[in-house]
Amino acid sequence: MKDIDFKKKQSNQLIFWGVVLFFLGLVVGVIVPFFSNPRMGASSHIQGTFNGLFLIVWGLIWHKIDLSSRWLGITFWLAIYGTFANWLGVLLAAIFNGGKLLGVMAEGQAGPAWIEPIISFLLISLGPAMLICCGITIIGLKRGMQIK
Repeated sequence: MKDIDFKKKQSNQLIFWGVVLFFLGLVVGVIVPFFSNPRMGASSHIQGTFNGLFLIVWGLIWHKIDLSSRWLGITFWLAIYGTFANWLGVLLAAIFNGGKLLGVMAEGQAGPAWIEPIISFLLISLGPAMLICCGITIIGLKRGMQIK
């Protein structure tokens, strides 16, 4: 019973944080013209809404994932981190006209020296976080969907 309550709580939190991130993405969409790099602002808007929906869907399928509480916790935090890091990294690039890692989207711009490592860290670290999160989830879904 304890595991079921833990899983339900995480499911609800994923849905909640998904709606929060979706909302933040919508807010960014309204203020796109005011960013130093509006193109990056539009990208942050898309990342916020898309990643918010991703978390909502993740929360809705959470009950189908058969993993230990430890692995569920790891997957939960990787999903939260990866989705918010994606939105925030691109948002910071939009605000400070930075994100030299982003190539065409950043239009070759580099922001202040202090912000570039933050943007780079967020954008580089979210990839492994999301790949690991998805890999663990695939294993848990396969286990959870087997006919017993």
